[in-house]
Amino acid sequence: MTPRDRMPSHPVVSAFVDAVNAQDPAALWTVLAKDAIVIDVGTERDLDAWVERELFSSHARMEVVRESPDGLSVTARFHNDIWGDIDTAWEFSVSEGVIRRFVAGPA
Repeated sequence: MTPRDRMPSHPVVSAFVDAVNAQDPAALWTVLAKDAIVIDVGTERDLDAWVERELFSSHARMEVVRESPDGLSVTARFHNDIWGDIDTAWEFSVSEGVIRRFVAGPA
């Protein structure tokens, strides 16, 4: 689990990171809109397949190291069984308490 002092200050983004680190799909789907969009390295991906492959079946972890003032953009040390350890940048669009869109890529 990521230390609390490094968690994103935005509660929805924080819940996303918590769900990834806990490997809790139910918690993640609670914070993602049903029609959420994921952009990975500049390409829109199938959300369900991406979440399963990149986050859960590959045992992803995120250590947030920096965030924007509004907490909607973070830089994280990311690890999964596919890519190993990489520095990543994440941008989240949130409305009505759920993530509508997120963009992930190298930092």
